[in-house]
Amino acid sequence: MAARLHVNIDHVATIRKARGTKYPDPVHAAALVELAGADGITIHLREDRRHIQDRDLRLLRETVGLTLNLEMAATQEMVRIAYEVKPDIVTLVPERREERTTEGGLDLNVHRETIQRTVDVLRDAEIRVSLFVDPDLDQIRTAHKIRGEQIELCTGFYCEARGAKQRAAEVSKVIDAAKTASRLGLVVAAGHGLNYQNTAAVAQIPEIEEFNIGHAIIARALLVGMERAVREMVEIIRASGGTAGSRA
Repeated sequence: MAARLHVNIDHVATIRKARGTKYPDPVHAAALVELAGADGITIHLREDRRHIQDRDLRLLRETVGLTLNLEMAATQEMVRIAYEVKPDIVTLVPERREERTTEGGLDLNVHRETIQRTVDVLRDAEIRVSLFVDPDLDQIRTAHKIRGEQIELCTGFYCEARGAKQRAAEVSKVIDAAKTASRLGLVVAAGHGLNYQNTAAVAQIPEIEEFNIGHAIIARALLVGMERAVREMVEIIRASGGTAGSRA
């Protein structure tokens, strides 16, 4: 079975925020994503509420028929919200107010105590937990030790690589990380910076079962419509030969 595509709709809310209007509505966007054949909806509820709002999360939980993936920092406020709303999966990510977007993976060794506590609380609430990490073998082994069920490999370094040699080196890191995580029994996802030109190379990695892609799809949707933008990305993933099985 081909890898799943989860579409991050944060930047629908970014456009709404830019003018302080009630539109475009991420909830409406999620319905179009679902009709276009995606497998899940991803949103990041940030501390500063720069795009997605609490209202969006609650309405999406009520209306989305797909898997709902909530990206969030490992803070008491966010754990409380997740505990109340019960998304299908929570992806723990690092977060800084001054960053434009998430800049890299969690350092599970430095923040192990906080993340372990968060993982335990969420799993007790029967919420699946994914950990957003760099393709670093030490981080992946720690993810396994603290009972993470899934990892999302940060593909940002690959996407920002210049030249064929550097890109090949970064893909190799992702391959090694995916294989290691799979051997440890972790579900493997990938995301960050992926677009219509660079996704195919990563989608060929059979251990990767899920992709979280947002900015590129929303940007494409502005020009060709949401349905076409999502279907084009689904086709790239399917045509790339990845054969990961679904454990969702």
